[in-house]
Amino acid sequence: MAYQLPDDCLNEIFEYLEMDKFTLHSCLLVNRLWCEISVRILWRNILNFKFGKKRSFKIETSILSTLIACLPNESKNILHDNNIFISTPTSKPLLFNYVSFCKSLSIYGFNRIIIGALESRKSLAKHRNSLVANEIIKMFATQISSLKHLTYHRKPFYNLNISFPHFPGARELSELYCDSDLPSDFFYQLSQICHNLQSISIDFCKIITDEIKELISSQNNLKNLILSSSNGNWTDIIPTITNHSNTITKLKLYSNCDSSFSFVSSFSNLQELMISFLIGDLKDLEILQYVNFPKLQILKIPFYNCSKPEYIMNFLENNGKNLKKLYIGECTNKTLNLSISKFCPNLKSLFIMFTNGELDVLKTILISCQYLESIKILCGNYHLSEKEVLETVVKYSPNNFRELKIQHTTNSDAFPNDLESFFISWERRTPKKLLSFMIIDYKEYNYNYGNFCEVLEVIKKYVDLGTIKFMTKSKEKESEEEEEFYIF
Repeated sequence: MAYQLPDDCLNEIFEYLEMDKFTLHSCLLVNRLWCEISVRILWRNILNFKFGKKRSFKIETSILSTLIACLPNESKNILHDNNIFISTPTSKPLLFNYVSFCKSLSIYGFNRIIIGALESRKSLAKHRNSLVANEIIKMFATQISSLKHLTYHRKPFYNLNISFPHFPGARELSELYCDSDLPSDFFYQLSQICHNLQSISIDFCKIITDEIKELISSQNNLKNLILSSSNGNWTDIIPTITNHSNTITKLKLYSNCDSSFSFVSSFSNLQELMISFLIGDLKDLEILQYVNFPKLQILKIPFYNCSKPEYIMNFLENNGKNLKKLYIGECTNKTLNLSISKFCPNLKSLFIMFTNGELDVLKTILISCQYLESIKILCGNYHLSEKEVLETVVKYSPNNFRELKIQHTTNSDAFPNDLESFFISWERRTPKKLLSFMIIDYKEYNYNYGNFCEVLEVIKKYVDLGTIKFMTKSKEKESEEEEEFYIF
């Protein structure tokens, strides 16, 4: 007699498979119990899939047809009355109330699916697409009892006429990603029912309403705040934000216009800080250079202006000891790079720019930062050569080192035999550690000095031997820290 695991055990096992969509899909056909558990997890965030374009379109169309099948008869009649006919997967009653499983909702994501699946390009297309979107969103509002994540962005191409309904299930909302110019009643509704948001991300446009301020003010324990600005700034909302300076531990600021960030100095409990900006006036950075953040572990500053590297150096002198992860992109300054080996001895992950001739700086960092596990290095053109990087990393990297990321700016100078020599030397290291070897923007022309097929053969050989785990990412995915894509 076959033994059936208890339901709670199956649930716990399947939760571990949440990020493995392929395995979860295979569980759908085992039996009804496995199917129900898998479906509940898969529909928790139905837009969280990453496939090729053709595969994604097929999945998006399937999602839309299933949602149409879930619509109440009243909504279906409204669509029919407007000559909108969308096929459903079955004429029979659905096995599950799929919509009720959803915990994450993206208004922009569903707009994209609707427009793409309906392929509407006629003069009335926007009205028809908006009608479908509103009926689906109304269904979500009535069927989802506990919404955790909500994304509501307006994109020019997908800017449909959406009316956000009363959404009782949003009372449990923990993450919100939105634009500042959304209708004020949207922010007012959330401010009345959502008081436990853990994470808020706002893209600031020209409009900042009192309702936005009230929503932020009404939060009890806000921990993660992301502010971005492309055609507006967040100046008017700074007093409201700083009221949460004691609870916020992660702060990310993105701006390509005149948006001050000196207010960061009041956030004494920060564990992670990212500031991405086009520097014109460095007065804000000048203010921050001597501020102490005793709990800061992650610092990311894409530093586009190196005219005052001493500001960053002073900041590292005050805060570098506790840093575990450091990203200083777009700045090539030898003195600044050397200061990292002095002020940041406990780093585990690092990305900085080395110019050609700074191999000694890389060596110094590898020797000084004995806890370093991962490093990302640009190779080619005015940067270090890949061949020299491989030789230096295998010789001087600390015992805990386990991940090397290389991004080519020009063709690689490493031959297949250089890669093989590196892998052999790595295999002989003590203690032995599996190396995650990543090439960013991995393309055939990266290795024009050697036969590309030979490069692949060398890499595959040491993947099969268990010496390395090979990964590749596009430059965009690496910057967004998305999941890896394996060649083999």
